[in-house]
Amino acid sequence: MKNVILAIERNVKVGKDVFLMRLSGDCSDIKNSGEFINISLPGYYLRRPISVCDFSNNHVDILYKVLGHGTKDMSSYQVGQKLDVLVGLGNGFKLKKDIKPLLVAGGIGIAPLISLAKKYNEMGIKPVLVYGAQSKADLVLIDELEKITDLRLCTDDGSIGYKGNTVSYLRESNIEFDYYYSCGPQIMLKYLALAYPNGCVSLEARMGCGFGACMGCSINTKNGPKRVCKEGPVFEASEVEL
Repeated sequence: MKNVILAIERNVKVGKDVFLMRLSGDCSDIKNSGEFINISLPGYYLRRPISVCDFSNNHVDILYKVLGHGTKDMSSYQVGQKLDVLVGLGNGFKLKKDIKPLLVAGGIGIAPLISLAKKYNEMGIKPVLVYGAQSKADLVLIDELEKITDLRLCTDDGSIGYKGNTVSYLRESNIEFDYYYSCGPQIMLKYLALAYPNGCVSLEARMGCGFGACMGCSINTKNGPKRVCKEGPVFEASEVEL
């Protein structure tokens, strides 16, 4: 973990209440897809933990949805504004060689899977991505995703792609995979883990500190309580009790 000052290079709306922000500066402590950063917002006491969408040593991209006062303020931040950020948090996804990977995303849970897909592209693999949301309006960055994945879309209302949720789609399709990576609503992750134990889930939780000190984000697992911010946010699907 490192405390750094990063400057906003870009902050653009990419979907319904969804924004893509690029922060520039020393991001060398970010090592893996699936990690998160913790941003201090002016005027707010607690930092905001947000998944890493993409990264290099010199920048980090985050995808966030306006849900409250903090993220609403974030959406108005201008290029050049500097933010106090903790980087290099969480355990992230583990790349596996010689497998057929599957990515499963629900809503804003697409964020950490973007850089993961790019990492697999670098290994010569274009993974299947099953991406679901309530409607077409809730899906983001589709053009970008089509370049880096074999994209399958699901919507609850049938406005695009398969009519239904991602787990139902997987049950009805013939996708061959050895291991999956997933992020999205807890209900999706729960039924995905019950149906397919051979994968991992990236969890969200309310965090006080974001680096393991306060124990506020602890969850139950088959191996006892674990902290989402420290031992997670990525857990084996067979381990968590959702």
